[in-house]
Amino acid sequence: MKHLLRYFSRHKVASILAPLFKILEAGFDLCVPLIVADIIDVGIATGDKTYILVRFALLVGMALLGLGCAVVAQYFAAKVAVRAATGLRRDLFAKVGTFGFGELDRIGTSTLITRMTGDVTLVQNGVNLFLRLFLRSPVIVFGAMALAFVINAKIGLVFVAAIAILFIIVFGVMRLTSPGYRRVQENLDRVTGEVRENGSGVRVIRAFGREALQHGEFADSVNALTRSQLAVGRLASLLNPLTYLVVNTVIILVLWMGASLVDGGTLLSGDVIALVNYIGQILVELVKLANLIVVIGKAMASARRIGQILDTDPALTYGEATPDFTADEAVRFEGVSLTYENADDESLTAVTFTARRGQTVGIIGGTGSGKSTLVHLIARFYDASAGEVRLFDTPIRTLSREALLSSVAIVDQKPRLFSGTVRSNLLWGRGDATDEELWAALELAQAADFIRSRPEGLDAPVSAGGNNFSGGQKQRLTIARAILCRAKILILDDSTSALDLATDAALRRALRTLPEDLTVFLVSQRTSSIAYADKILVLDDGALVATGTHEELLSSSDVYREIVESQTEKEGK
Repeated sequence: MKHLLRYFSRHKVASILAPLFKILEAGFDLCVPLIVADIIDVGIATGDKTYILVRFALLVGMALLGLGCAVVAQYFAAKVAVRAATGLRRDLFAKVGTFGFGELDRIGTSTLITRMTGDVTLVQNGVNLFLRLFLRSPVIVFGAMALAFVINAKIGLVFVAAIAILFIIVFGVMRLTSPGYRRVQENLDRVTGEVRENGSGVRVIRAFGREALQHGEFADSVNALTRSQLAVGRLASLLNPLTYLVVNTVIILVLWMGASLVDGGTLLSGDVIALVNYIGQILVELVKLANLIVVIGKAMASARRIGQILDTDPALTYGEATPDFTADEAVRFEGVSLTYENADDESLTAVTFTARRGQTVGIIGGTGSGKSTLVHLIARFYDASAGEVRLFDTPIRTLSREALLSSVAIVDQKPRLFSGTVRSNLLWGRGDATDEELWAALELAQAADFIRSRPEGLDAPVSAGGNNFSGGQKQRLTIARAILCRAKILILDDSTSALDLATDAALRRALRTLPEDLTVFLVSQRTSSIAYADKILVLDDGALVATGTHEELLSSSDVYREIVESQTEKEGK
């Protein structure tokens, strides 16, 4: 709530004016039955048409004033709600941008998306309704009860009893249905998950002929949602008949008691009409208040979920140091270990090595040996659990964020492209790059040919995720983007896996033409891709078991020799 209150404080005037104008509207609504009673008791009773027209004009004027107050209140309430939601989304997005991979792994990307969209929308709706109704409904309910006492104390007691019973019915039904609505939401989430999973995996489902099985599972989820909706719907359907039963009973009592009082001359007929109007107003406002409480409850829960993200301190903090790019050592690992959160074992254990400026370093090992983990530490996606990582003779934890970004460019295992054009995706590497530089990067990445074949060239469209390109084309485009960064360290994390051997070899030859002071880390499953490297790191189960050139490792490392022999046998077959 503290985060939400911050936005209220930024819009104090609007936050006060919205409920204030709603109170004014409620005051006008409470006056209407009294004017109607006056028309009946005076104008109609005496046949004074002028009096009736004047009072009717007053009713019209009050209706217009009430409408104006409602519009003004809605404007200010919507203004505060929309600005609060905008601020929350902006702050959430900025906060997520400070998270390292550790926080993203722990919290979950899907949860972050839900909180930034659905939860913020629920908070926005809650703020809007809160500012409009949290004072209006109580004013109408208790104002109508007070005016009923003013008209007649005995009938006022009936109003007190009616309000108490209506409170019990409305909030009792609300309490009974709240768990049911939660179950409906859970089942709806399950159905949504099924749709998302089946939509993204439709090719696999068809390939294995599992349509019937998936259809059955989806039907089970939909049926569970239907049953939960029907169950809560049956309970919720009791609200209207029970409330109208109470209201109509009260109306009968008011008319019965009012008739005897009118006959006795202690109550006027117009007052009876006013009392009937007031009981109707009370019913409407109690239903509104119950709905408001439901919405506020959901909004409060969403606000707490949002607050959990905003209160999360990022584990990665940056210093102010800048690297010495003239240093001989580009990267140094000194006894570096890493254990992922909630993991039982270390993913890297006491890794120590040095990569000199301008060297090409190959990294190889079996699946799960820690290859990607090692290069992620160089890019500082994670911080080491033990030991120290140094870039250009500077502890990586002391580098400023800008210095780190200018030092390291990485191409991850899964190529990531964004909707737009080829040009807009490449400019992520360097925003001021010229067309000549873009084409040069594409040539180096072996991507220029298939881009030239498209009539739009650099302006060729790229769909979300780059789904209008093949896997190898996406990898080459992301490599071109990384080359444009002009970083001092280039990391290719198994980013040529979708390339054929000829293209892979051409890319490796092109990378050798890059500036001599560029340090390149190549993670690959193919020994042929890293055989030319100045240094090869062999990982096994998170440990660095061997270091050397291709020829040195063939004679000194059993692990490396087994990898080479297994690949040679496959190629021979």
